[in-house]
Amino acid sequence: MALSQNDILRALELVNLPASGQSLAASGRVGDILIDGGKVIFAIGIDATEANAMEPVRKAAESAVGGIPGVTQVLVGLTADKAPGRPPSQAAEARRQAHGQPGPGGPVPKAAGIPGVKQIIAVASGKGGVGKSTTTANLAVGLATLGLKVGVLDADIYGPSVPKIFGITGKPRLVSGRTLAPMEAYGLKIMSIGFLIDEETPMIWRGPMVISAITQMLREVAWGDLDVLVVDMPPGTGDAQLTMAQQTPLAGAVIVSTPQDLALLDARRGVAMFKKVEVPILGIVENMSYFICPECGHRSDIFAHGGARHEAERLHVPFLGEIPLAMPIRETSDGGRPIVASDPDSPHAKAYVALARQVKAGLSGPARAAPRIVIE
Repeated sequence: MALSQNDILRALELVNLPASGQSLAASGRVGDILIDGGKVIFAIGIDATEANAMEPVRKAAESAVGGIPGVTQVLVGLTADKAPGRPPSQAAEARRQAHGQPGPGGPVPKAAGIPGVKQIIAVASGKGGVGKSTTTANLAVGLATLGLKVGVLDADIYGPSVPKIFGITGKPRLVSGRTLAPMEAYGLKIMSIGFLIDEETPMIWRGPMVISAITQMLREVAWGDLDVLVVDMPPGTGDAQLTMAQQTPLAGAVIVSTPQDLALLDARRGVAMFKKVEVPILGIVENMSYFICPECGHRSDIFAHGGARHEAERLHVPFLGEIPLAMPIRETSDGGRPIVASDPDSPHAKAYVALARQVKAGLSGPARAAPRIVIE
């Protein structure tokens, strides 16, 4: 018999809140419940001041739901939204920081690192559809070919593409408690929400639950020793992106854009977001930069050309190179074989390795403050 939300809520009636003694199910704190086969994911709404007190409740909720016949895995997060007269939630604090507003409690504490992970970089875009995930995958493989130990976190909760690009099927295993073992492909350690849900399941989640899921995948995965963790960020510049930048000690960000003006406007916003949360910009990549006809060799600048380079110069950030619009890149990505791994001698793979080499150099250089940017 298939699991239902009522099954989950009945189990949560056995979990009581510490102060009032009210059942968790009746408290109104349980957020949207996602059921995918035997896997159950939901969040418990709390005030920011309750985090320590509610941790035992979260664990009790996991235990109660985990005891339901047919449940094979449970992920429960704590999410904080601002209530009247109470301290701001993490998401609200990220918004405050992003807009340069002073906070009541002084500077925000530095984000805690991930055990075993030396550096974390974000691959981001101001909008979707610019090839961010394909760039992430080939950049990660490129960094591995340069001798680094590399992991990939697919933080695009609403549209996880990394499992498809790397051709990974199956589910990650639990190694201890709530800690998951990452999946592996092409010498990389990889985690994505796409491993935990069916690929056709819609992610109808509000911001706090998305943030909770990203945090869990970042901090409750046995990454081991990594030189670089490459994070495929969600597109845009909303709460999820800001909170990720605030809560993760990012060593830098790579911005992916196509050459046309509309995409560059959004890329500019992405650069500005990272600048405002004091994350260094490693550079801008111009993806789908040009097209070479495989039949006649004629070059066509389908989305214009050179816009990302000019934008990088205007913003005083590095320009990391041009990646062409090419069928082999599309075919290998759809086939689960990133082109840097499947055809390393191709000119397309060499373009990604050149990108990886510049990113590696940026990470190994002296620490840099985020550039001053004027948004016109």
